[in-house]
Amino acid sequence: MHTPEHNPFAEGKVLLIDKPLYWTSFDAVRKVRYLVKTKKVGHAGTLDPLASGLLIICTGKFTKKINEYMAQEKEYTGTITLGAITPTYDLESEPQDLKPVDHLTTAQIEDATKPFIGQIQQVPPIHSAIKKDGKRVYELARRGEDVKLEPRAITISAFDITKIDGPIIHFRVVCSTGTYIRSLANDFGAQLGCGGYLSSLRRTRIGNFSVEDAHSIEAFEQEIRATRTDK
Repeated sequence: MHTPEHNPFAEGKVLLIDKPLYWTSFDAVRKVRYLVKTKKVGHAGTLDPLASGLLIICTGKFTKKINEYMAQEKEYTGTITLGAITPTYDLESEPQDLKPVDHLTTAQIEDATKPFIGQIQQVPPIHSAIKKDGKRVYELARRGEDVKLEPRAITISAFDITKIDGPIIHFRVVCSTGTYIRSLANDFGAQLGCGGYLSSLRRTRIGNFSVEDAHSIEAFEQEIRATRTDK
């Protein structure tokens, strides 16, 4: 008589995945669901396709902890490109309204982070999955409707400029859940008077979970296949 193989993933695990560029967070969940052969799989906090880094994926009974993980502090690194804005605040849309940035000093760029540190009010990007009147606002924005979103209280506990490479500003941000780094990039550019957009983003930490402990999708797949008796 064939006994079904014990599946620890169906019972519940917390997986740390380093989401690759251009994948949606759901792509990563779908891949994990296929590999671990269990339906109950979810992630704790979306990363945009143009962002990479730490994605917490929960299976089985640990899907109950998703909201708890989502509420934890997050750390990001990335780049803001100054001297233009984009409608989506990132590279999903074309840069426009080009302005010179040569006049900006290191001190001015570093000082421009100060108004954003602490508890602040932030308006989310209109190209986001927030719902307004039951519809996702990016759908309304794409249709050309005028979307007005209310500012939300968020906390930014660190906003460090780590390197300045011409118009490309490298940063590290530690923030509360609900923070849009795209909005921060846009607002930072406005603070400097030249515009800015998010040109790269990597999530490096959620609570006590670090991307350094995460598996790439390929490594995770190899690990799963190595433990399979039915390969």
